[in-house]
Order: sequence, then structure tokens, then C-alpha cells
Amino acid sequence: VEVVEQLILKEKPDSVLPTLGGQAGLNLAMELEDAGFLKEHDVRLIGTTALTIKKAEDREMFKETMEKIGEPVAPSDIVEDVKHGLAIAEKIGYPVVLRPAYTLGGSGGGIAANPEQCAEILENGLRLSRVGQVLVERCIAGWKEIEYEVMRDGAGNVITVCNMENIDPVGVHTGDSMVAPSQTLGDKEYQMLRTSALNIISELGITGGCNVQYALNPDSFEYCVIEVNPRVSRSSALASKATGYPIAKVAAKIALGYTLDEIRNAVTKKTYASFEPMLDYCVVKMPRLPFDKFISAKRTLGTQMKATGEVMSICTNFEGALMKAIRSLEQHVDCLLSYDFTDLSDETLEEELNRVDDMRIWRIAEALRRGFTYEQIHDVTKIDFWFTDKLAILVEMEDALKEVA
Repeated sequence: VEVVEQLILKEKPDSVLPTLGGQAGLNLAMELEDAGFLKEHDVRLIGTTALTIKKAEDREMFKETMEKIGEPVAPSDIVEDVKHGLAIAEKIGYPVVLRPAYTLGGSGGGIAANPEQCAEILENGLRLSRVGQVLVERCIAGWKEIEYEVMRDGAGNVITVCNMENIDPVGVHTGDSMVAPSQTLGDKEYQMLRTSALNIISELGITGGCNVQYALNPDSFEYCVIEVNPRVSRSSALASKATGYPIAKVAAKIALGYTLDEIRNAVTKKTYASFEPMLDYCVVKMPRLPFDKFISAKRTLGTQMKATGEVMSICTNFEGALMKAIRSLEQHVDCLLSYDFTDLSDETLEEELNRVDDMRIWRIAEALRRGFTYEQIHDVTKIDFWFTDKLAILVEMEDALKEVA
């Protein structure tokens, strides 16, 4: 904060755009705003107001805002000390998800299955949160995790740039999960969540880019809003590259006062930024998990992000995009046969499917080679049948290639 204060005093800007600096930029801007420094030096926040950031980032205000517009959120409560947190967790019932306010990549959070785990995560989360708050929430692990990347301008025009689906169900941080444009949603589910995302961005009054995360019950049309990032995030970077829609550039222009129907599309040169992009290809994002460098690190994945980067691949179908992504990881893997599980018995392999780590899809491929049914794999992993079927097609292709060779 002191450094930014010195910069403002030296450069004397009239505005600060906090939403393009990631979570750190947002936190710095909020601290300067709360301290009254910006007002004192006649600097305003552009792109998104302090109230909007608070409504999205402050867990209590976010919950109240969602309830006001009738958007469902999981039963939860805000806590500021460990004792209160344990009492709330007991009331909601284990397992619970713990989400600290104002942290990046879910740091300090996690899923607690019992009071011991809960106390440990709470202590860490309260320490890492900028405002010393942690949200204790009902765990909806196993539901589908869907994200919508949305844009809004100062005149209230709203569009969805793209929506994405995590291959892992809720419980694994988006940054650690493979992501593709939603493949398993029906039109009714897609439109239901799209309408919800546009209502949320309008109610929050966000000007610029924003990313809304949902948990969707795979067996019904029930959904919950997980959280909203009122800024350009890693997902925005992925959405930009996947669709060719320059989210950061458009967000910056919106912050300066342009509306979506005034910003020309740089790709087509004919249409404007108010047109929603259409995809006739499939994109896969795969996380680059650094366990080859940090050999002793815990490989399990949860609500705290562990990836240090990601690859993105494009193809006309999911299978091709997945294979390109695997080869692009630069981790000495080139296909679904790269890891050897032949020494595991079927029982051990089924148990291993419970492990959520960086080798999960290779284990699923091995299970398919051994004739595990889609239902067996789904019961353990909760990964949608559609994705399991795509892995099965790749396993069939391996067999076909072996015969030819």
C-alpha cells in the first residue's frame, strides 16, 4: 500500500483501474479506498466502484445481495474466530467448505470433514484473509462446476463472452481442473445459468469483465452461486484466447466510458463488442502442476489452487484438444499411456480413483482399459459420463493403433 501511495503522490493520476491487476490489485485499491487516501488526493476508482467490489468480495454482503435478487447460495455463515467457526460447522453439518474473504486462488481455504480439520483450516484462513473473515459453507462437492465470463458497460448492456465447464466436480479449484466450453449442459440449463449470470452482473453494477461460478446439481435443475470475481481473472484470459474476444482491452475501454456497441470487434472489423462470440471448435485448458519440481509436495487437489500455469489447446473435437494439451504440458507425457499402472490390482485401482490429484485422468484411462463400467467410474469420481466416454474413445484408438503397429 505504501508503494502505491508514493506512486500516486508522484504521478498524480486522476483515476485508478483496480480490476486489471488481479486479486492483488483489487485488494490494494480497497485498502487505499478504506483508508480515505484516494478521496483525500482526488483519485477515483474507475471500471468498478468500491461498493461493487465489496458486494462481490465481502462474503456477508455477497450473500445478502444474492438473497435480494433471489439467486440461490449454499447455506453458510461468516466467522471471525475459530470457536464461532466450529459452532457454525456443527450447525451446518460436516463436510463444510471454508472460504476466506479477499484471498487469491482459494488460499487459506479447504474442505473440512471433521472438527480437527476445520480448526486447522480456520486458523490459516483467518490469518490469510485481508479482513479476517472466513465463510463456512455447506459442502456441495460432486456437483458440476460451471463458470460464465460476462461483460457489462456503464449503460447496462450485458453479454456472455463464453461459459466453461470444469471436468472435475465442485471441490477442486478451477485453476487445478481441466476446463472446456460446456459440453454436457442442455439448452435449458445453459439459458438458466446465463440469465442468472446477467442478473448478477447487473445487480452488482459491474462495469467491465466479471466471472460468475456456479455449482449445478447433475440430477436436477438446482444450482448455487459459488462466487463472483468482479475483475479480469485467469478464467478471463482463457476465455479471451479461446474466443478471440479481447476481454481486458474491452474492459479498459468500458472503464473509460465507452459502451459495448461503440467498441469495434478487432477480428471481424465489421461487428461490435456487443455481439456474443460463437465457437465451432473445442478448447481444453489443462493445469500445469509443478509436482515434477516439488517432489515432496502433497499431490492432492482441493479448493486451494496448486497449479503454476496452464496450457490451452484447440481442436475440432474434445479428444484432439485433450491430446494436444497433454503433449503441451512439457512433463514428459504424450498420451494416456504415459504412466504405468499395470502393477495395481483392480481393487487397488478402484481405491486409487478416489485420489484427486494430477494423475487422475490417466487412472481413469487405465480403469477403462480394464473394463470398468462408466457407472463404476462415475460413482467414485463424479465426473460426467460424457467426459468418461471421450477418454474411452481414446483408449479404443490406442487398441486400434496397436493392431496396426
